[in-house]
Amino acid sequence: MKNLILNVSFMLFAASAMAQQYTVTSPDGCLVVNTNVADGKMSYSVSLDGKQMIEPSQLGFVTNKSDWSKGLTVKGDKKETVSKQYEMRNAKASHISYEANKLVVSLETADRYKYDVEFQVSNNDVAFRYIVPQQRDDVRSLVITKELTSFKLPDNTTTFITPQSDPMVGWMHTKPSYEEGYTKDAPVAQRSAFGHGYTFPCLFHEGNDGWVLIAETGVNGTYCGSHLCDWDAKNGYSIAFPMDGEMNGLGNATPGLSLPQPTPWRTITLGKTLKPITETTIQYDVVDEVFAASTNYKNGRYTWSWLIWQDDFITYDVQKQMIDLSAAMGYEYVLVDNWWDEKIGRDKIAELSKYAQSKGVSLMLWYNSNGHWSDAPQTPRNGMNTAANRHREMKWMKSIGIKGIKVDFFAGDKQPTMQLYEDILADANEYGIQVVFHGCTIPRGWERMYPNFVASEAVLASENVFFGEGAAKSEPFDLTLHPFCRNASASMDWGGVIMNKFMSKDNKSRHARQTTDLFEMASGITMQTAVQCVAIYPNNLEDVEQEKLDWLKTLPCKWDETLYVDGYPGKYAVIARRSGDKWYIAALNGTKEEMTLNLDLPFIGRKQTVTLHDDWKMNQTVKTDKNGKLKIKLQAQGGAIIVN
Repeated sequence: MKNLILNVSFMLFAASAMAQQYTVTSPDGCLVVNTNVADGKMSYSVSLDGKQMIEPSQLGFVTNKSDWSKGLTVKGDKKETVSKQYEMRNAKASHISYEANKLVVSLETADRYKYDVEFQVSNNDVAFRYIVPQQRDDVRSLVITKELTSFKLPDNTTTFITPQSDPMVGWMHTKPSYEEGYTKDAPVAQRSAFGHGYTFPCLFHEGNDGWVLIAETGVNGTYCGSHLCDWDAKNGYSIAFPMDGEMNGLGNATPGLSLPQPTPWRTITLGKTLKPITETTIQYDVVDEVFAASTNYKNGRYTWSWLIWQDDFITYDVQKQMIDLSAAMGYEYVLVDNWWDEKIGRDKIAELSKYAQSKGVSLMLWYNSNGHWSDAPQTPRNGMNTAANRHREMKWMKSIGIKGIKVDFFAGDKQPTMQLYEDILADANEYGIQVVFHGCTIPRGWERMYPNFVASEAVLASENVFFGEGAAKSEPFDLTLHPFCRNASASMDWGGVIMNKFMSKDNKSRHARQTTDLFEMASGITMQTAVQCVAIYPNNLEDVEQEKLDWLKTLPCKWDETLYVDGYPGKYAVIARRSGDKWYIAALNGTKEEMTLNLDLPFIGRKQTVTLHDDWKMNQTVKTDKNGKLKIKLQAQGGAIIVN
């Protein structure tokens, strides 16, 4: 028995000795990533303040050459610090400082293929990727057939996530378009609605231990977009590539690499509270500009007739009304939606653009991405699907003063689709045109990578509030969730601060909006995008109180800083954003009950006078108390705005 114990102890010691462990911590020492190479496989785990938030999880991938996730040996490791500062005009902050510690572990497979695993760990954020160098002279390209990267969370974790849709379903076969509903505190083991897992970003609650946001960034035409598989009891969530059926079944679902090439970054943001989740900039921190801005792109606000007035009112006279409305409100843009080429005509669009410019307003035009990936009939078609067509359209747009485009109906996440997004952005930049995407995937660091990128829809947005009462009823939940999930990781074009009380042109018929006016107005602050839609109509100049209209004229469109104040996903959200030297604090109540909040506002200070707007009264003068706190009350599904 003594010999048996000695033998077992020796075997355990030998196994432990064979394992190679590497650790990298955040600059403040609170976040720790441990990596482990044992039995030819690599794994990692993440701890925050001594509590393991990501349990040991897989790393590695399989290629068309061989399985590069096993038979691994470590050929070296390197640590260094990363420090940079950069400016943003189209994100949640304008001046960003990034400090991180970096670990690179160099690996070799059993058949002598080489790659690196790089981790960058900043305070509350982990980003990691694979870097694949050129291999032997005969290996300059590679297909990754499967990525084994996983995220093993504790079993008691709950989720705020949205399922990946079936491909080529929905209206005119335009899905997946990232427009499904979200879970609310659902168990991790709950299967996704369509059996394809969940789209990024994914928010998880580990109870008293804190919050985790998982996403990806740095995706362009050299890779596909990814999502998470359904939960597996052994491995947790793993990376999944697009479905074969996307793009009408054309194009590979797996990414091809031209070596040397890194993969996109997988990102994990962790916090004891939602503060790091709300304020993270990791999506931009680890990427760089793909090209420089060709002009000084302008943030702004836009009006949009289509949201409630729909297709029949894409006419010259109506769009001229919208131009006059934008001018009266001091807004910078008007979006002219689908069918403009047929219902208005190109010559009259040029005339409208000239009229808009005389009013200090610029036009943005809608385009169908079209091609073979959907049956959406809206025109203009065949304008964005090839380089020749794009240059023809964009040259014409520049000549008449068009400043932006909204391109709709994409095809999922395959690598050719990602290349199309990048090509549209690159070509538009040559002509000084900003880009909004709809019916599309999420942005993945694009605000920094592409200076003319504004935002993507990629959410069950305001048009659905118009289409059906169900989405109108879920709007309070949605808009109190997204500051901590979808909009926390990337700019979001929700498509409208809606001031009509009913979803109809006469503002009397169809279903009612479920939110209060102040909820809608405050959502213009909680929703972050560089060009914000305020979906007001000429009738709103008569049926909305002048004090509210006056405030909407002042809605900022560029933010210098963003802070979390309070909230719980799907229940309520209180977000502070600074524009210049002025703070705007927006509070949304997503519940059907009145809510009283005692807000801690240290960034404003003690006994400071502020202006409070709520559903009872506009332009109230109130003060923070001796501790810098302010008590407010919110109506059911209502809102409030505080300005210092």
